[in-house]
Amino acid sequence: MERIAVISDIHGNMPALEAVLEDIENRYIKRIVCLGDLAGKGPSSAEVVDKIREQCEVVLKGNWDHYMTEEECNDVIIWHQKKLGVERLKYLKELPMYQEFYMSGKLLRLCHASPNDLFHRVYPSTELSKRLKLFEATPTLMLEADVVGYGDIHGAHINHFQGKTLFNVGSVGNPLDIPQASYGIIEGKLEEEKLKPFTISLVRVPYDIDLAISQVNTTDMPEKQEYINELKTAIYRGRKS
Repeated sequence: MERIAVISDIHGNMPALEAVLEDIENRYIKRIVCLGDLAGKGPSSAEVVDKIREQCEVVLKGNWDHYMTEEECNDVIIWHQKKLGVERLKYLKELPMYQEFYMSGKLLRLCHASPNDLFHRVYPSTELSKRLKLFEATPTLMLEADVVGYGDIHGAHINHFQGKTLFNVGSVGNPLDIPQASYGIIEGKLEEEKLKPFTISLVRVPYDIDLAISQVNTTDMPEKQEYINELKTAIYRGRKS
């Protein structure tokens, strides 16, 4: 049986990333896949990109990775672009959108938001037709997926419907459900097309939020108070009361 850690949405938060990587190491998991959104929001975008490149065997593109490489629309994006530098931005630009493989007889697909659209946002309450779009055949294998794992919404959950399984690993660095880092573990027989035991689990990792906030406060990062409030409360800054 193979175990793979699946992380997502680090958003420049090094204390959270280091806590999650330590937990993964303590579980003796050797393979890590990152579902994107390495940079932006937090102060350590460059350091996170470097660490992810070092630790993860597969890295996929998120919507913030797209913003970093395709837009100069506001002070927030420009600030992080300067921190990242040319070579890291080139790396983010070239990241793939999804990965597919068999595990314990299931075609498993990993992506940031959806395999073909970084901005197709799916919540547990999203209508069924939009959730099912994540399982549609891609050009790679031309088959519907049985299991899809994604990030993007910063809220971890597992959802079963119509014989499919959809799971969200939550956010390492900017969780918006509870103020703890989150990631997923998938376990099964890798590259096996016959049904075998298969497990998805979600892990919560406490980390030093005060350290993350102190790192923010040493910078001139735009919107840092909004970011600090999200770290403390796990409430999205744009959510209406």
